[in-house]
Amino acid sequence: MTLNVLALGSGGREHALCEKISRSPQVGKLFCAPGSDAIRRLAACVDLNILKPAEVSAFAKKNKIDLVVIGPEAPLEAGMADALRKIKIPCFGPTRRAARLESSKAFAKAFMKKYAIPTADFKVFKNFSAASRYLSRIPEGPLVVKASGLAGGKGVFVCKNKKEALLAAKKLMEERIFKDAGNLVVIEECLTGPELSAMAFVDGRSFILLPFSRDHKRLKDGDHGPNTGGMGAFSPVSVSRETKREIETIFKKVLMGIRREKMDYRGILYCGLMLTGEGPRVLEFNCRFGDPETQTVLPLIDSDLFVFLQAAAKKKLKGLKLRVRNESSVCVNLVSEGYPEKIKIGRGILGLEKERGAVQIFHSAAAFKNGEWRTAGGRVLSIVGVGPNLWEARQKAYQGAAKIFFRGMALRRDIAKGIT
Repeated sequence: MTLNVLALGSGGREHALCEKISRSPQVGKLFCAPGSDAIRRLAACVDLNILKPAEVSAFAKKNKIDLVVIGPEAPLEAGMADALRKIKIPCFGPTRRAARLESSKAFAKAFMKKYAIPTADFKVFKNFSAASRYLSRIPEGPLVVKASGLAGGKGVFVCKNKKEALLAAKKLMEERIFKDAGNLVVIEECLTGPELSAMAFVDGRSFILLPFSRDHKRLKDGDHGPNTGGMGAFSPVSVSRETKREIETIFKKVLMGIRREKMDYRGILYCGLMLTGEGPRVLEFNCRFGDPETQTVLPLIDSDLFVFLQAAAKKKLKGLKLRVRNESSVCVNLVSEGYPEKIKIGRGILGLEKERGAVQIFHSAAAFKNGEWRTAGGRVLSIVGVGPNLWEARQKAYQGAAKIFFRGMALRRDIAKGIT
């Protein structure tokens, strides 16, 4: 007996998820809402508003869906998992209350403080005048200013000094560049060290780590330019045994807090970490798969992904073992002219129908119209190379990227550069 699955989302992350889910012998019908022209080759795309739990729940019930996999963060904040579980449909994704670990950075910081989870020192502000007074009193130095709410991965400002921090707070709280996401602002100390993305399947009681990865957030080479949703990533990232134990301890503390707060958390827990000289520190939580980390990590997974998605949804992760290929993966994102601020779209994409060889191509914002592919957003394509080591994976990814062209196309040339 095969099972019916509904994935929610339309980006590169969901393309990668659907590609992996579609391979499972346990999956019969695979649906995706709203999906994309690329996902349509793997799943039946359905026109649903994924921010309306009642609409998705009705479809899931009518089509006898056995598992719903939530890709992006917005449906979680909308209470999608709550609505589905109310009608007894298994769902891979935490409830709205649990998803506050991502949807409210203020809540997440308070949660970390309460459960002794290592993170940067911080203050939370409700208005610009209070933030301004605080900044006038503290010593000069680098700071990080964050919109508390969801801002598409772009609501974080790493500031060299108090003047930059003041401008960032003003943008968020007075100019409201991210609207209600800036109703509360977190100002915290600026940690230093290499970053690490740690994702784990979580069922509320147990967790299983995926391979570690590292995202490149800044637009330009050398980590210059504005923050973006992610310009590329690589995996695995080597860490010492001690560091891995410390990361595992962080996940254990989060799960302890989740249980004590009586949260229903079944899905992916993503910890964005800074590997400081004093050990790993949590920068942020995401309550779903990262993007582009998903496109980077999933090609390294040998296990049937569906088994782990279903097990997390049904609180049956304990005892499962994740099989991971002894290889490396590098993801390079191709983005539109003007990204991330003034994006130009509708440009024809050349090279997608060429022989791909060893690379995988995941579509984040590409549409097929009148017989050709066109750009339809900021991050257009993820080009992923897999090889026996990072150097070969990187070579494949950039060779694959060189075969693609659209007017104004931009990419970073230093993803995983110099990493051994």
